[in-house]
Amino acid sequence: MTQIRAVSSGTSWQPTRRLQAQRPGAAQPHPAPRRVRDALAPRRVRDALASAGIRRPRMLRGERMELPVDAPTLATERLLLRRHSLRDADDWFALESSPAVTEFLPWPERDRRQSDRHLRDRTRHTRLWQQNDFLALAVERHGRVIGDVSLHLREVPAERRSVEIGWVLHPGHSGRGYATEAARALLGFAFEVVGARRVTAVTDARNIRSLALAERLGFTPVRPAGLAEEFAPSTSPSLSLSWSPSMSLSLSLSREEAERHDPVSALRRALHQQR
Repeated sequence: MTQIRAVSSGTSWQPTRRLQAQRPGAAQPHPAPRRVRDALAPRRVRDALASAGIRRPRMLRGERMELPVDAPTLATERLLLRRHSLRDADDWFALESSPAVTEFLPWPERDRRQSDRHLRDRTRHTRLWQQNDFLALAVERHGRVIGDVSLHLREVPAERRSVEIGWVLHPGHSGRGYATEAARALLGFAFEVVGARRVTAVTDARNIRSLALAERLGFTPVRPAGLAEEFAPSTSPSLSLSWSPSMSLSLSLSREEAERHDPVSALRRALHQQR
């Protein structure tokens, strides 16, 4: 996957233009070299095991944050973000059974029993404390789960703390701003409570909706240092994209950039509604 850095906030990013190379008959981006794929493999395996609730004992997992951060309950104007529950099984199965959802996620096709197991695993991901800890929240609308947002703790030291954010929404509820509303509230939580200095996101480069959402939130894609000759960058002098073998695109958002898009205020409004 691409390493990312922030670039000027004045850059205008238009995902559709950047993705023209993916249309039928167009030139495809160069594949990543073997050494890059090999470097990514351990992280993919580790994340897959973590998603299944298989982790090393905490005593063997390295540095910790000053205090653990537990999953919050956040109320936005239209949504409730809270811990997953086994009572959500029907909604969760409907979500991950949608072809529009699995098309751009590395989730396997699951039957009902497998989906219930996946949900049970998600109910356990409720704390960020050490590197690679994972926290997942259900996105609820009128008592039904319509999506999921998550944080992955990537770097622990306070001066460079970073988390990776994820979002998924049932396509039946798309186009109404719910994903933006949920992700913005979780971004505020990441900066204000977790103490992140930078938040990253990884999305399939063909997922136009996800890219547009990332742009609205202030994320910026850039080319990683040291790989400029081995990936296919865009032609923009101030904005570069880099492609991985899985066609994923990494994006980044700093606290300073986020404040211009106001996620911290979104968090404060959410916490105020809980009082």
